[in-house]
Amino acid sequence: MPALKRSKCGEVRVVCSGAFRVAYQVLAARFEEATGHRVVTAWGSSAAGAATSIPARLAAGEPLDLVIMAREGLDRLIGEGLVVAAGCTDLARCGIGVAVRAGAPRPDLASADTLIGALRQAQAIAYSSSASGIYLKGLFQRLGLAEALGNRIKQIEGEPVGAVIARGEAEIGFQQVSELLPVSGIDFVGPLPAEIQHMTVFAAGLPVGAVGLPTARELIAHLTAPAAAAIIRRSGMEPA
Repeated sequence: MPALKRSKCGEVRVVCSGAFRVAYQVLAARFEEATGHRVVTAWGSSAAGAATSIPARLAAGEPLDLVIMAREGLDRLIGEGLVVAAGCTDLARCGIGVAVRAGAPRPDLASADTLIGALRQAQAIAYSSSASGIYLKGLFQRLGLAEALGNRIKQIEGEPVGAVIARGEAEIGFQQVSELLPVSGIDFVGPLPAEIQHMTVFAAGLPVGAVGLPTARELIAHLTAPAAAAIIRRSGMEPA
């Protein structure tokens, strides 16, 4: 994906993580309509790795006005001097969900033990390389599944986990609930059992050197306005 170009007057350049994408697309369109400002958006992972990830874009000096990503990753970027601490605003929180191919048998999510039993029987399991994937990688190790399942566990990069599940390349998939719900060809089974669930906060931050700060701040206010709450909930997240 090409780097975003330097902003024009009344234009704000945003890179947004996939978990907030559904709510963001609706809210950004309404912001443009209400203000006349232009929002130029690209998509990137909260976790470093791919060249299109938010950390990689900022490290490369891409001119951005606003980033929306997992709060843990945002805090790291603040520590690295790439995002200013002032103005960082929590937008929403989201748990990790479980999905299977449409019509396929569903794992029992009544408890961690029942889910573990289903995973041990699966031929292929998929999880993301972003915020939920970082947590799940550690969880699989703690539960003894990483060694037991070996190469049956696939970490997906560059596309939604749901797309891999829909093609039948894995039986059970994990990703943020808001990233699974929009994918066709899959059945959303439900959230992880409560005892192993992990909630991720997604937040907006202002990169160091941003030139479109007034418009970026306007957009943050729009994303956190009371009217945004219902849209965020419909996407599978909870307002922060």
